[in-house]
Amino acid sequence: MRRLKQKYTLPGLIICLSGLIALWALFALWLGKSDYGLPACLAALVSTALFAAVCLNFVPGWMRFWSREGRAAPAAAHGEPPGIRLRIFGALLLCCILIQTIIYAIFVISGRGSGWRAFMDFWECLDSGHYVDIARDWYLSEGSRDRLVQLVFLPGYPVVMRLAGYVFGDLVFSGIFVSIISFSAAGCVFYSLLRLDYGHGVSLRALRLLCLMPGSFFFVAPMSESLFLLLSVSCVYLTRRGKILPACLCGAYAAFTRSLGLMLFVPVCMELLHKIINAPRGEKRPLRLLPLLLIPAGFGAYIYINYLVSGNPFQYMIYQKEHWGQSLGLFFNTAAYQTENALACAGGNMHNLLGLWLPNLAFSFAALALMIPGARRMRPSYAAWFIAYYFVAIGATWLLSAPRYMICLPPFILAAALAARTPRRSAALGAALVPLWAVYAAAFVLRWQVW
Repeated sequence: MRRLKQKYTLPGLIICLSGLIALWALFALWLGKSDYGLPACLAALVSTALFAAVCLNFVPGWMRFWSREGRAAPAAAHGEPPGIRLRIFGALLLCCILIQTIIYAIFVISGRGSGWRAFMDFWECLDSGHYVDIARDWYLSEGSRDRLVQLVFLPGYPVVMRLAGYVFGDLVFSGIFVSIISFSAAGCVFYSLLRLDYGHGVSLRALRLLCLMPGSFFFVAPMSESLFLLLSVSCVYLTRRGKILPACLCGAYAAFTRSLGLMLFVPVCMELLHKIINAPRGEKRPLRLLPLLLIPAGFGAYIYINYLVSGNPFQYMIYQKEHWGQSLGLFFNTAAYQTENALACAGGNMHNLLGLWLPNLAFSFAALALMIPGARRMRPSYAAWFIAYYFVAIGATWLLSAPRYMICLPPFILAAALAARTPRRSAALGAALVPLWAVYAAAFVLRWQVW
């Protein structure tokens, strides 16, 4: 009990107890209405317990975050090799080229085709085809249903793709170019962000794991992952450095690129409040919170585009529900239906099992497992970012892209790097990720429902 009191203050205990009651009450209500089988319900139960553990480990650091003595001193920049960020950019650029080469080799060996044009046509798949259409024609207010529902894809990435298209001509290649440059730049900013709190070794390890994560090939696809990652880490890094207006502008464009960019409001708000509360009495300026409004304004611009195109600012929600069966839900319900679908596919549909349901389940559970210790070891604003992002992203009622969503979440990558803090653990994790990456990449090329 003494250890418990040392870890949790009385307000912290009250917050934990209130949160647990709310979470488990929500789970009980869901369980009473669900008609899933026992394995699915057990998966939902485990998911809820893991999420609760993450939150319990987050609360003590969150409570200390508001006190002066709770501020973590930034890591010194000494020990960095000269020109490290330029070297990181170059290394990630080469990594992207290597990934493209591997994907092309699988593409040729599997008999999907060969040659430059065939490979560009291959990349115009999944969401890429929609982004290409939007970059070329913008959103349509009339036409085929397949084109109208493209309104659910946010415009941030197609806008940049179209700008690059004026240079390169080919929109697919332009998208790949934007993604590769964005990913390489994102690695440099991510490294700089981590160096505010951690040493050179941890920061580089996080970048290595980011490249090795199954699904990292999405960072070289004509899709929004790389740009979104760049905007996200830039937003938080600039906030940490006190550059609030450019930080929130990055957050605004992130929310204009993907709806999950709205979750940046959480870490930025916490960091700004931390700065205000801990500032000397004469320097407290609550008006510094005003730039925060730019982040939801970025998504508001997308809402306005919905209105201009369809006459309904929330038309995208209708299309998501009607065309994809997609809406906001509960993350433990996701664990239930994903488990049920995985078991159904285990009887014969191995493509869907290996390409879709198992990767979704693996990332959903692995993220929580890594964040249980990670929430204690990272900055509370990062843990809060993870909790908010996970609750919304994994709570989708028809989740198909958990690996894509999670590799774009920096606290998840940081949690993996902190878990692999010894050379032996780092080597073991890397050795496990390499074959998983290869299998998932092959499943993507073979169109085994990898989304």
